[in-house]
Amino acid sequence: MQYTEVKIFVPTSDTERASGIAMMTVPYGIYIEDYSELEKEAWEIAHIDLIDEDLLQKNRDESVIHIYLEEGMNPAEAVSFISERLSAENITYKIETEGCSEEDWADKWKAYFKPTPIGERLFIRPTWIDEYNSGNRAILNIEPGAAFGTGTHDTTRLCLEVLDEIVTDNDTVLDIGCGSGILAIASMLLGAKEGFGVDIDEIAVKTAKENGKMNGFTEPELQFVCGDLADKVNKKYSIVVANIVADIIKLFSTQVKTFMLPGAKFIASGIIDSRADEVCLSLENAGLKILRRIENGGWVCLVCE
Repeated sequence: MQYTEVKIFVPTSDTERASGIAMMTVPYGIYIEDYSELEKEAWEIAHIDLIDEDLLQKNRDESVIHIYLEEGMNPAEAVSFISERLSAENITYKIETEGCSEEDWADKWKAYFKPTPIGERLFIRPTWIDEYNSGNRAILNIEPGAAFGTGTHDTTRLCLEVLDEIVTDNDTVLDIGCGSGILAIASMLLGAKEGFGVDIDEIAVKTAKENGKMNGFTEPELQFVCGDLADKVNKKYSIVVANIVADIIKLFSTQVKTFMLPGAKFIASGIIDSRADEVCLSLENAGLKILRRIENGGWVCLVCE
């Protein structure tokens, strides 16, 4: 089996936090190069104080985290996921994939992104693919670029499947951490009358706007703005969705009700299974009732009211 190697360079002081984020993308472990305490560890582990000169020349201030993606997995989705979450944690980083920088993946990653049916009503179509069979499904045309969200990652797919089940013609949808805009755009294709997406990343917002126009939606019915959580939101919605990290969901749980109409649903995803219980507790403490807990591939999506 062929594997794609992704290397993540971070300060050694952030190795533990960054490795935790990296492990969210693969179920079978990671490999970490950290030489910050080389002499001490060499003695403790091997009881030697004679160390190869090449090892002694290694950078002591930087760690390299390696992950290996199986054939068929989407490297760009993993890179986007890791990038967004490292940025959210304020961790300085650099990412290389198969010797290429993150920017060099503009075209290579497209081979991993295929047309995909979602739920009962949706069909995700990469814009560069012309031959496909969508049946009677609504077609969501998308080119994510550098923004997270193609629909192939479990966290995004879980959200799309829930939206596919619950969105009706009268719904209004708020997407916190919108990335490529895929969730808000999907909601519009499923019949929602209004969508609003927010992301802290200007590139993501630009990409989301372009994807919205590509699918026939423009302002004011579908808007994307750059901002922190909901600081640009000034109304209430019937569906709120947040496909972000556990810590940010916990933080947002204290204010999400401000943006929910009576009986509104809150879909929270991007939660690694080991942290799901603490997120559930935060949501319940904020006065939300958890209706469903959906798990797949080590990820959890919560549907609340």
